[in-house]
Amino acid sequence: QLQLVESGGGLVQPGGSLRLSCAASGFTSDYYAIAWFRQAPGKEREGVSCISRLSGSTNYEDSVKGRFTISRDNAKNTVYLQMNSLKPEDTAVYYCAVRTSYYCSEYSSVYNYWGRGTQVTVSS
Repeated sequence: QLQLVESGGGLVQPGGSLRLSCAASGFTSDYYAIAWFRQAPGKEREGVSCISRLSGSTNYEDSVKGRFTISRDNAKNTVYLQMNSLKPEDTAVYYCAVRTSYYCSEYSSVYNYWGRGTQVTVSS
């Protein structure tokens, strides 16, 4: 059974930081990419960042470049999203997702497995 479990969300003031974790279990292949998406109320889901499990190559959505960092710990099958300098517009439910491919993609439709999400609220 393939599972993704997110954690680390919460309420933080503008300018603050949070680290999200995505623990993956049940995978039998190393050829996959893990991404973080987010969905704010009334908005479509958007890609935030992605990392390839094998190569470690990463990409970021423009609005988070320089503020968010994605990383992986292959031994723990866990991916992290370090979020710094948070802004109110970062408020959303954050989901991790896995694509059974070596390559990342910004399109949510190509991801095969999803976690349930963790709420991030940036507010004073």
